[in-house]
Amino acid sequence: MAGSTFGTLFSISTWGESHGKGVGVVVDGCPAGLPLEERDIQIYLNRRRPGQSRFTTPRTESDTVEILSGVFEGRTTGTPIAMMVRNTSQRSGDYSEIASYYRPGHADYTYDCKYGFRDYRGGGRSSGRETIARVAAGAVAARLLEELGITVTAYASAIGPVEIDRSRFDLSVMEQNAVNMPDPEAAAKAMDYLDDCRRRQDSCGGVVECVVHGLPAGVGEPCFEKLSANLAKAIFSIGAVKGFEIGDGFASAKSCGTQNNDPFCLDENGNVTKKTNHAGGMLGGISDGSDLVFRAAFKPTSSISSEQRTVSQTGQEITVSVRGRHDPIIVPRAVVVVECMAALTVLDMLLVSMTSRLDRIKDFFTTAQPAGSDRP
Repeated sequence: MAGSTFGTLFSISTWGESHGKGVGVVVDGCPAGLPLEERDIQIYLNRRRPGQSRFTTPRTESDTVEILSGVFEGRTTGTPIAMMVRNTSQRSGDYSEIASYYRPGHADYTYDCKYGFRDYRGGGRSSGRETIARVAAGAVAARLLEELGITVTAYASAIGPVEIDRSRFDLSVMEQNAVNMPDPEAAAKAMDYLDDCRRRQDSCGGVVECVVHGLPAGVGEPCFEKLSANLAKAIFSIGAVKGFEIGDGFASAKSCGTQNNDPFCLDENGNVTKKTNHAGGMLGGISDGSDLVFRAAFKPTSSISSEQRTVSQTGQEITVSVRGRHDPIIVPRAVVVVECMAALTVLDMLLVSMTSRLDRIKDFFTTAQPAGSDRP
């Protein structure tokens, strides 16, 4: 299988299946000297761990991470960082029936078309459990960005038809509700809506919004390696994502230039800034120094108990009801996945951008030169 590696200078390679022995990732390109311990990774993994509310799968996994290489005495060594999370609560028998048919909304049919064979136990590599590896790697990226004064924060901005009210926006509230919404009233309405979905044996989708703060201007490459393009690829690589937008996004299609353009001005220190941020923090695919703001739309969970029409592998039209342990909504647990994929993308492009200007390369090698050294 190709396509399990992401990134240029800060790159990750993920591996493992939902019902295999475990899932993991190898992170390459992390500089030496970064303070890093397993608990730094575990904080992020705990945020996506199943079984924490009535709106997540009851599968009970501790999702305990093991750092196998690349860290010594609490600091990164500059060599590849290998991490693993073992699966301990597989119930593969729950999925034996689906080996004979294609679940609506799932990748069963396309995997069969591509490989002529599939791991039907929970979806294998197409399972949401694959995102553990992304979160573990993203935690490392976020830790490194933190050293540079850059933060990445994601939250649920919509659950089904329920959207947050910006006048009640409060990030501290997000950790106090089961749907990760920074608006207590919207969170309460969203949970009522989800309870109704569960009673109807149905599921729902939603929107995750993400803000990158502290990113300097000038990150991103022209043409095919735009920051916007690579962010879109990163977010769309998350299994259930169906839509992506930056700044005003699709709303800008209904706007006029006089409304959509962000006027430039000078701040109190004489630095160039913008009065508004309709562009979402980038121009020409390159960061402009404003907050980078984007949103990802997630489809409803595909595995539902309601009866659905499908086709068996033997070519018969049948009716099925998907059994097993499933999330009625993906969004609350996907918040940290979006956050981590954004961190991985931003960090990688930040490192690539270091070579954009000769004066900065000269500055780096001049300052890195040992005192009294004549070496180039």
